[in-house]
Amino acid sequence: MSNDSSTSTNLHTFSNWYADYHGFVSLCVCVSGIVTNTFNVTVLTRRHMRTPVNQILTGLAVSDIITMLSYLPFAIHFYCVYPSNYASPRKNSKWWMTFFVFHINLTTVTHTISIWLCVVLAIVRYLHIRSPTRVSSVRQKRITHARYLVLGTYIISILVMIPNYLTNELKPQPWNSNNGQTNQTMYVLENLKLGSSDTNPLVLANVWMYAVLAKLIPCFLISVFGALLLFQMKSKIKKRKNFLKVSASNNHKLHEHSRTTMMLMTVIVLFLVTELPQGVLIILSACMEGFFMTVYMPLGDVMDICALVNNAINFVLYCSMSTKFRQTFCELYCKCGWRFLTRSRANGYSLPVDKAESYSNNNQLDNVL
Repeated sequence: MSNDSSTSTNLHTFSNWYADYHGFVSLCVCVSGIVTNTFNVTVLTRRHMRTPVNQILTGLAVSDIITMLSYLPFAIHFYCVYPSNYASPRKNSKWWMTFFVFHINLTTVTHTISIWLCVVLAIVRYLHIRSPTRVSSVRQKRITHARYLVLGTYIISILVMIPNYLTNELKPQPWNSNNGQTNQTMYVLENLKLGSSDTNPLVLANVWMYAVLAKLIPCFLISVFGALLLFQMKSKIKKRKNFLKVSASNNHKLHEHSRTTMMLMTVIVLFLVTELPQGVLIILSACMEGFFMTVYMPLGDVMDICALVNNAINFVLYCSMSTKFRQTFCELYCKCGWRFLTRSRANGYSLPVDKAESYSNNNQLDNVL
């Protein structure tokens, strides 16, 4: 019992310490994430970049942008302008608390969209590797189907989370000034009473639904199809290994393909690392008395910043592991540097050659990007 009390005290101490920095850290992550995800959208929607997987990655980038756009005013008001943990009429005004409820509901939906898009990404890529095609009409149909999957994920996530919107309610509360007089009103969220015997059945059902549908099931599916994808890719590469030893260019293709595989698996693992622990904590909050206030709430800011970093890091992964993405980005945003590279190639300098397009046309194991 004393160990539990000590752990709770340490978590609250850490939470109070980190809260002083969380607002500014999250602002930096959100601003950079919005910019980089905008780069992702503009690059992935180029005509020569249109593939089924890139359609899904575009939908993922849009969802991440929405999440961070909502988090910016939230972080500014509740952490930067009013850094204190204590509520006040200005900090907890009706307008700002209404926005707070909107922010909670919106980010719940966007996180659900993002994790299910990651599931769709793993499934679509696995099916494509298992039965690749170079027929233009079939590829176009797959791109169209991927767009429908992205749109369907957005719509279904919004509809499925409707009961969850009803869980968060505001209630007015009198505020005592320093002289002890009650002369103002502030607004706070209704206590969910998770883990207690008098938890509202509707609240408990919504919490379980969110934990299972938006966390545990997608994490399980990501793990299964991620493992199948990795096995399928290794099997394909092994079958073609002898052929790819024929020339140096084919060895380059194999190396590029391996980096692309690593990129996709990294995206999947990052979602598992950030979303699965939160799902487990939500379940424990619903089952164990006092767990929500003593463990889940103190870890809230840490889980938020982990999710935000996960939203912002994809651009770095794409640039570091996809030649085609990197060169398309340079064509769009670094035209002067791209012209220099082009002139250097013409003059005979030894620079990286973009073989991603020919690889896509000549090899059934075409790149993710």
